[in-house]
Amino acid sequence: IIMQVMAGLFQSTGWPSVVAVMGNWFTGKRGLIMGIWNAHTSTGNILGAVVAAAVLSPPWGWGWSFVLPGWMMIMGAVLVYGFLIPAPEHEEDHDRIQMVHLRSAARLDTPDYREYDDAKGNIHKKPSEKQKPVGIGMALRIPGVLAYAFCLFFCKLVAYTFLYWLPYYINQESIGGRHLSPTESAQVSVIFDIGGVVGGIMAGHLSDQFQARGLVSAIFLYASILMLYMYKSFGTISLTVNIVLMAISGAFVNGPYALITTAVSADLGTHESVHGSARALATVTAIIDGMGSLGACVGPSLTGYLAEYSWEAVFLMLYLSAFTAAVLLTGLVFSDIRAIHERSKTSQQNGHVSSMQELGEMETRTLLGSDTD
Repeated sequence: IIMQVMAGLFQSTGWPSVVAVMGNWFTGKRGLIMGIWNAHTSTGNILGAVVAAAVLSPPWGWGWSFVLPGWMMIMGAVLVYGFLIPAPEHEEDHDRIQMVHLRSAARLDTPDYREYDDAKGNIHKKPSEKQKPVGIGMALRIPGVLAYAFCLFFCKLVAYTFLYWLPYYINQESIGGRHLSPTESAQVSVIFDIGGVVGGIMAGHLSDQFQARGLVSAIFLYASILMLYMYKSFGTISLTVNIVLMAISGAFVNGPYALITTAVSADLGTHESVHGSARALATVTAIIDGMGSLGACVGPSLTGYLAEYSWEAVFLMLYLSAFTAAVLLTGLVFSDIRAIHERSKTSQQNGHVSSMQELGEMETRTLLGSDTD
């Protein structure tokens, strides 16, 4: 238990850091970009299961299912340390150096351009311009952080319950008149992750299009309740029906989970209340994802007890969790709807003004033409 706690402690440092790096590099269309990028989590789930299963049989043994992924992470860490550029301002390429020289020559001394280069051509920010880190207390006061944090608690509760228990559930249920073997069950359960990849990209794209991450997350969560019910009720008809419903369920369950842990965290980490400081990014991500990780612990643990009574009790827990997650976003949903309405109203007003201007220009050209005649 101690070793597992230590492993979780060190591994938990990775997610806030990588989301902060992605947030530094991408400011527009974050939903779509991070939805595509977040596909690596499902890919990792699939690859991890395959690698672990490959070394379980002799002459390897179960211990190698920890050692081999551990070495893979070490090699990944070396690549990250050697090649990852955490933010655009750290990319000291030739074009940037030339730009600094041009700015100096033009005597630009605005806060955004107060940079200098030393004798070796290295670029530095003046000490006065360094951003101060944001504390946990200030991060918690950012509007939306607590709502999304508690929402993610229930999102990850549902997602991780499926991640850990779906193969066992498939093995226990009769699908199309027969029981799948443990190996077949594990292979079929991968479809849930594949659906999750699609759901994450869809949620990110829609949230970019409508500029309403809370609204999109809530819609996905309400839809997930329906799909989970359909999977429980009709998934045993045949293997094909089971796979289709599983994929759709994965899309709606993992869509908001992926959106909140990536684009939403990046947006809140650079919120105007902290003056757009990117130094809040990792802290906000850690708060939100940390609360989600608690849900990831609670869900699978409760399932172990509830499954002794019936799978209906397990699915009832999932329905209630998804519903609670959606309700927690109610305030943000109304804010998104108001914002969409205001943008639509402004767009219509701008369109009316443009039409009036065009009409005035046409009348002017007509009058000028008449005077010429």
